Amino acid sequence: MIRPVLRLVGGSPRIDGEDGRIAADRALAHGVGRGDRDAVAALTARCLPLVTGLAARTLRDRIEAEDVAQDTFVKVWRKIGQYQPERAKLETWVARIALNLCYDRLRKRGELLMGDDTPELAESGAGAEASLSAGDDARRVRAAVAALPVRQRAALELCHFQDMGNIEAAAVLEISVDALESLLARGRRALKAALSDEHGDLLAGLAAGHGGET
Repeated sequence: MIRPVLRLVGGSPRIDGEDGRIAADRALAHGVGRGDRDAVAALTARCLPLVTGLAARTLRDRIEAEDVAQDTFVKVWRKIGQYQPERAKLETWVARIALNLCYDRLRKRGELLMGDDTPELAESGAGAEASLSAGDDARRVRAAVAALPVRQRAALELCHFQDMGNIEAAAVLEISVDALESLLARGRRALKAALSDEHGDLLAGLAAGHGGET
């Protein structure tokens, strides 16, 4: 069983803030590296929803997202010895691997652009989804999100749908916090422009009950 470093306070164990987080992540990573089944199960349970949600939102394809999730954890098992808990949370490191795998697939599609102020090269059926489900508010919002540029989608997924803080989300995207906030602002403006006024307040509701869908 994995035991993070604990500090005894008044006879009771307590995780000591960031030091405790680092110790716990290091212990979990070491367990995974040793092939400990409990560690592997714990890491998978902790990171799988994040990886599948991020991949599904970024790729706009559930089947491809599942493939990316599998590839992500294969890569995690191979590279776990390179993880440095002092530099990032374990789920941040795993999410960065997943996002880079998504980018690789988008490059092969010819969709990944350098900037995020222009439309994607391919919309992957987002307009068709909006037309087929015009009466479904949540689906309309998902279609509007799907039509955003890649990095705006990823930023919204991490901050709105995965509840990451800006610092952690910026680390996943490997950009500054200011750049992340710019992506979020542009994404929100685009969503507001894409959706009619009566649907402009649906993003928060979708974040609460999206279930990882795209």
